Amino acid sequence: MKYQQRMKRLVERKIQQTREKLSALGARDEDDYGLVLPPEGFVPELPVRDENGSFAGAYAWGKNFRYLMENHPVYIDPDDALAGRWMFMLSRMRLGYKLYRSNFAFDYSDLVPLQEKYDITSGIGKDAHFAPDYGIGLSLGWGGLLDKARASLEKFGGDPVAKELFEAEIDAIEGIQCWIRHLALAARDRSMTEDEPERKRNLVEMAQLCSRLVSEPPETLREACQWIAIFNMASRTYNRDGAGGQLDELLRPYYERDLAAGRIDDEDAEFFLFCLLLNDPHYYQLGGPGEDGRDMTSPLSFLILEAAAKLKSSCNLTIRVHDGMDRRLFRRGVEILLENKLGYPRFSGDKALVAGFMKNGYSAALARKRIATGCNWMSLPGLEYTLNDVVKINIAKVFEVAFQETAEEAAPSLKKLEACYIRHFHLAVETVMKGIDFHLAHQYRNEPELLLNLLSHGPLEKGLDVSHGGAEFYNMALDGAGLAVVADSFAAIEQFVEQEKSVSWSELAEQLRADFQLSGGEMLRKKLLSGDRFGRGGGRGDFWAVRLTEILDQEVAGKRTPAGYRMIPGWFSWADTVRFGKSVGATPNGRRAHTPISHGANPNPGFRKDHALTAMARAIASVQPGYGNTAPWQLELDIGYAKTDRAVENLMALMEAHFELGGTLININIVDAEKILAAHANPELYPDLIVRVTGFSAYFTSLSREFRQLVVDRLIREAV
Repeated sequence: MKYQQRMKRLVERKIQQTREKLSALGARDEDDYGLVLPPEGFVPELPVRDENGSFAGAYAWGKNFRYLMENHPVYIDPDDALAGRWMFMLSRMRLGYKLYRSNFAFDYSDLVPLQEKYDITSGIGKDAHFAPDYGIGLSLGWGGLLDKARASLEKFGGDPVAKELFEAEIDAIEGIQCWIRHLALAARDRSMTEDEPERKRNLVEMAQLCSRLVSEPPETLREACQWIAIFNMASRTYNRDGAGGQLDELLRPYYERDLAAGRIDDEDAEFFLFCLLLNDPHYYQLGGPGEDGRDMTSPLSFLILEAAAKLKSSCNLTIRVHDGMDRRLFRRGVEILLENKLGYPRFSGDKALVAGFMKNGYSAALARKRIATGCNWMSLPGLEYTLNDVVKINIAKVFEVAFQETAEEAAPSLKKLEACYIRHFHLAVETVMKGIDFHLAHQYRNEPELLLNLLSHGPLEKGLDVSHGGAEFYNMALDGAGLAVVADSFAAIEQFVEQEKSVSWSELAEQLRADFQLSGGEMLRKKLLSGDRFGRGGGRGDFWAVRLTEILDQEVAGKRTPAGYRMIPGWFSWADTVRFGKSVGATPNGRRAHTPISHGANPNPGFRKDHALTAMARAIASVQPGYGNTAPWQLELDIGYAKTDRAVENLMALMEAHFELGGTLININIVDAEKILAAHANPELYPDLIVRVTGFSAYFTSLSREFRQLVVDRLIREAV
């Protein structure tokens, strides 16, 4: 109770800051970052830019980041246990950063024609999207990391590339240390003018712990939370990185020592955790098996859950569900999901994830270390470079190319269409692989991972950036997007063109080119929409979804790029369903031109009215690629579910059934259908409404109308 008012004020300020960001920056269809706006009139002037206003290379990134940290405005809230908020994103301060290729100084124009033909998101020049090992930083502190970087500079200083990298690493660390000193001074100064005793004491303690953390590793739970928050804010500032770690295990030693020494009680610990989660919605896992298979759930796991329950803000916690888990954690997570209706926690399925990753030749112990640390992705913290959730093939576009080519043949057929699709998908995958090799050959000279290098096992030891040989494992993710659109399109052609012969290939092709605007087009579109669809169970839509997954696995799983990097497949579209849809004309499933494609591994909205939940559980489990990356189930449930008898037990049983069938990850929104529709029409009236858009959660008001519509369309309103 002693922290209740402070929590309330902190959340109110968070909502106000979200309003201010929306007003200043407009709709943002991405994570709800912990970013706050800088003071009015403060405009940083980066010291290193090229003639185009951009910058590249370790020297430029190191100098610019150091400048940004040394000049970063300080943020101190007397109610908060932790100091600081971040305000800038260096990777978006390159002029023209949205013009993707303009920020990559190396020529890959030979790959562009096929990238555009198949609407490939290549990942070239993309940053982060792999997980750090916070344990490295927590054990060394910033002073220890600086000593390690200096030792690496001395060891590898004869290599000009390594010399530039480690000088930049030193710039980055010293810039962060300068910022921490500024936070300490600001907290001390604020304490001198604070009259309220509790706030004054809090500010004095904040100043003291920040002063210690400039060089020393954390010793207490509050210091460990502050250290993680500092790294998170610095890494966000550098390049938007948002991966977290196994938070309960990372912080457990500090919690247990503090508790044994009588320094804190559980209420103190919960408040520190609340402030860490509020600081920025990084992705953290709770529970799950350790390397030896034993459950890692601890009292701290529950405290983190309770802190999140009180947060009433965007949050990204994932509970790992496995056979030997403490089921109380699973149950409490479901209770919070149903009670708060804020889209968290999420739930991942250990069985399929471990077995799948082992199919790549890795041990069970290593597979268990690969945890949920992003929107859809798994990672070995500090060990693995992956490009998770950035490399995608829009298979709806691949299908469109194949369909147009097949329809022009003298005797088109479904068999020819399938063969044509496989041929074009193979070319798309080949193009992706060449792009990955190009990225890994050049990214260290474009945007070295100065922050994540520090918390990885290898870069400082090998003298290599993590993107250029510094990591221990390279498992490159490739996601397909548009599964349900393509599966339903194959099924519609099979039913109406080949079996019923109620429409010809030429008529269908002509109507698709005209977006069903020709005479009889709307009647045909409704017929196509009535056909068998993925998710209905046992029909041709489900057959084609499974077949498309087989094709994905055949072309990706176990394959290596020309340079030898392992590929791992998944189904996920992130928030790209709108963007991908804009590149694709009308499709044979009745979808209109340039409208969003289907989301991830989900069936298209409205695939069936009865028993939709169990049908989705089976359908999405059936299309898991099965090699350790996920094909998440995105589920929107009306509030009526939360009010039914045995709602908790029913939802737990549903998730366990999905995981037993091979499911990997579940994202769930519990929403009031009427409220979500009202908020869609007038979002400004619902400033505190939070939804899980896809892998990330965000304030509904911060989303564009197109993305709000995606949530509305996915809503399932039937009772359990």
